Amino acid sequence: MKIVIYGIEIEAVQADITREQVDAIVNAANSSLLGGGGVDGAIHRAGGSAILEDCYRIRERQGGCRTGEAVITTAGHLPAQHVIHTVGPVWNGGNQQEPDLLRSCYVHCLQLADKHGLKSISFPNISTGIYGYPKPEAAAIALDVVRQYAEAGHGSLKLIRFVCFDRDNLTLYEQQLERIQLAGA
Repeated sequence: MKIVIYGIEIEAVQADITREQVDAIVNAANSSLLGGGGVDGAIHRAGGSAILEDCYRIRERQGGCRTGEAVITTAGHLPAQHVIHTVGPVWNGGNQQEPDLLRSCYVHCLQLADKHGLKSISFPNISTGIYGYPKPEAAAIALDVVRQYAEAGHGSLKLIRFVCFDRDNLTLYEQQLERIQLAGA
C-alpha cells in the first residue's frame, strides 16, 4: 500500500531489504556495529566487508552507536548506495523509555538522510525481532514519525518505504497507512 503526503510517497511492502534499490536502507543494528542476527546479519552478509570496514572506522571515532542514534556507511555490494545503522531499544515492558528511543531511531535516520541529500530510504521493522518490541506499537511509532517528517515539508526524501519481512508486519503497516490516509494527511 502507498500513500502520498506533501509529495512524499510512503509505502509498505513485503520484501527482502537487502534487495532494495534505494539511496539508503536502514539496518536494525546493535551498538557494536559489528553485525549480528536478523536484519543486521543479512545486511552485513549481503553487503560484504566494505560495510564492516566503515563500521570499524566509526567505532574508532566514537565507540559504536548508542540506542536511539544512527550512523551512515557505504552499502558495499548491496543495490542501495548507503546503509544507515540505528540501534533500537530492547523491549522491557515499555517503562524504560523504549517508545522515545524507538522514535529517536526513526528521527535520526531521517535526519541523516536529509544531511546526505538522499531521495529514497527503506526501513525494516526496527526492534520487533529479537529485541521484542510489540509490533503494533512499533508500527504506530514508525508511521507517526514519518507522517510528521512529511508534514514538516523540508526534507530531501521523496520515497520512504517500510520493508516488512512477514505478512503480519505488512498488515500492521498497511493499517497505519490507512489510518493516516483516513485522517486526511
